[in-house]
Amino acid sequence: MGAILLSPIYISVNVYVAWWLLQYMSACHYLFQSWIVRGCVITLYVLISTTLLTSFLIQKDPLHRVLKVISNYWLGTFAYILMTVVCFDLVRRVGKKSRWLPETWFGTRRAFLIIGGLAILTILVLSVYGMVHSKKLVVDHRTLHIQKAWKHSELTVALTADWHLGYSIGEKKIKQMVNAINKEDVDLVCVAGDQFDNEFDAIQDPDRIAEILRGIKSTYGVYGIPGNHDWNERILAGFTFDSGEEKEEDERFEQFLDRANIQMLTEQVICIDDSFYLAGREDPQRAKKLGITRKSPKDLLSGLDKSKPILVMDHQPKELAQLEKAGADVDLSGHTHDGQMFPGNLFTKLFWKNSNGVIKKGKMYSCVTSGVGLWGPDMRVGTDSEIMILHIKFES
Repeated sequence: MGAILLSPIYISVNVYVAWWLLQYMSACHYLFQSWIVRGCVITLYVLISTTLLTSFLIQKDPLHRVLKVISNYWLGTFAYILMTVVCFDLVRRVGKKSRWLPETWFGTRRAFLIIGGLAILTILVLSVYGMVHSKKLVVDHRTLHIQKAWKHSELTVALTADWHLGYSIGEKKIKQMVNAINKEDVDLVCVAGDQFDNEFDAIQDPDRIAEILRGIKSTYGVYGIPGNHDWNERILAGFTFDSGEEKEEDERFEQFLDRANIQMLTEQVICIDDSFYLAGREDPQRAKKLGITRKSPKDLLSGLDKSKPILVMDHQPKELAQLEKAGADVDLSGHTHDGQMFPGNLFTKLFWKNSNGVIKKGKMYSCVTSGVGLWGPDMRVGTDSEIMILHIKFES
């Protein structure tokens, strides 16, 4: 429904952008005023801008995959086209009212070329940078101090989340992640949800990726929880479509995780090495859609020996106060992507108590990673693709 309601706005904005592009081309050189050239430009623009829809309608590979990849790049570029055009239009309007340049200057061909050129350059720089930067993986080291006794002085945990395996993320990025984790000599690996991107069929060579994931080295193993994207659902421009049918989990997701040696913890707690607890929670959105009961933090952690360290994996960093009150020492989350693309990283801070990094809530640490993969636009601007290495030091 959301995609249907927004489609007139999307079409209107694209018509304006295409018109603006033709005007700028005509001002650059008379050859661009040719109807043949204009027709070619408009045709190309329409083909690219409609990949959001055509990739949804055309389900047969390889065309489906090609259209999906193009649409992911286009989503990010279009976001910056929209923001840049609005910003430069505001600058032009404010400039007309100011005295630092003659008002008539803004109506000249030279002004149009300068302002338009700066807008196009800004869009290109941000888009290309975002595409390139998204391929880089950062290792973020954090130190936590817990006032509990443990048989060792330190527990090293690798926190990773939001792989979003599919059209943008595949074998290359997962191999990069596994190599980075193995260099850290960790005790425990926690995968805090969204291993998938709603389409299992979007994963190229899942057997090979599962084989790579089996190569993760850690003392106590690899544990994971589901996220809100870890089930099959058709999506158009980020919006889901309810078919009206009863929703069921895709068995291939579970089979893939089994082959990857990732032990899933869903609404359960295990005691590792008889010395610390690890709890895993169901994602609230996924639980609602699949009709799964999600325990409260109090119920989940009741009956535990609170003298032992308690780590909780919760995909969305929501119930921090409740988890701290229930006795959790560390809450491990993802989901936010830290906004993924500027200025998204500024807005996520308004909606989450901890949108990225590590904060302390009472006696509990909330650790939120910006994630390895991408959702939607195949870009990262102002944020990093990362894994978080937590050095948990125990002080009795």
